[in-house]
Amino acid sequence: MIRESIISRTLIGLLAIAACVFLARAALFAQEREIRVAAAADLKFAMTELANQFQNQSQTKVNVTYGSSGNFFAQIQNAAPFDLFLSADIEYPKKLEAAGFAEPGTLYEYAVGRIVIWMPPEAKADVAKQGWNALLDPTVRKIAIANPEHAPYGRAAVAALQKAGIYEQVKTKLAYGENISQATQFVQSGNAQAGIIAKSLSFLPEMKNGQVWEIPADMHPPIQQAAIVLKSAKDLQAAHKFLDLLKSNSGRRILEEHGFALPPPDSNGHAQP
Repeated sequence: MIRESIISRTLIGLLAIAACVFLARAALFAQEREIRVAAAADLKFAMTELANQFQNQSQTKVNVTYGSSGNFFAQIQNAAPFDLFLSADIEYPKKLEAAGFAEPGTLYEYAVGRIVIWMPPEAKADVAKQGWNALLDPTVRKIAIANPEHAPYGRAAVAALQKAGIYEQVKTKLAYGENISQATQFVQSGNAQAGIIAKSLSFLPEMKNGQVWEIPADMHPPIQQAAIVLKSAKDLQAAHKFLDLLKSNSGRRILEEHGFALPPPDSNGHAQP
C-alpha cells in the first residue's frame, strides 16, 4: 500500500513537471512567433496600432519593413523573406499571385489612399485657400513627391499635377523621395517648401500643425491598396490571422482613423466583427 502511494505520488510529480515544461515551451514558442511584413511607407502610423493590437491578441511579434511598393515587388520576386505584403498599389500583389509568389485567394483590398498638398505652418502661401496655385508661389522652390517610377503615391501626384494643368510649370521643382515617407521627411525638414504626400502621413504628430489641402480624388487614378499572403511565409497561420485583422471592423476603423478611405466591405470580403 505504501509502495503504491509512493508510485502514485511520483507519477503525479512527473506529470506536474511535464505539464510545466510543456507550458514553458508553449510560452516560449508564443514569444518567438513572428510575422514579417513588407508594408507601403504610407502605413507607418496605422501599422503601429495594428501591430500592437495583433501582438496583444496573438502573442505574435510583427516585424514591419517599410518602403516603396515597387521595390518590395522586385525584392519578393528575388526571395525576400516576408510573410505578408501590404502594397500601396493593388497591381503588385495581383502580379505576384499570377506569377506564383503568393498564396492563391488571399488578395485583399484593405484601403484607398488619398493625397494632400502639405506646407509648413509658416508658409507664405495659403494652400487651404489657393489650392494648386500655392505650388506656383515663388517662395516654393522645391515640391517633394514620391518617385513615380516605383511609388504609387508619386504616380498619383504626377497625374494630379497634369490634370490641374500645372505640371509643366512645376516639374523642375519636383524633388523625388525614394518612397512617400521620405518625400514627407523632405518637406517636414524644410528641404522642400511643399509636398504632395499621403493623407495618412499628414496625421503624424510632427505634421499635424502644417497647412493641408486634400486633392480631389477624381484628379488621379484611385490608389487601391491591397494585401496578400506570400508563398515564402514561415508562419502561414499567423499571416492569415493578420489578414483577418485587416478585414475586421476593428482593423478597418484603425485605417480610417489614420486617413485612409475604405473600399466597401463586400467588394472583396465581408468585414468581420
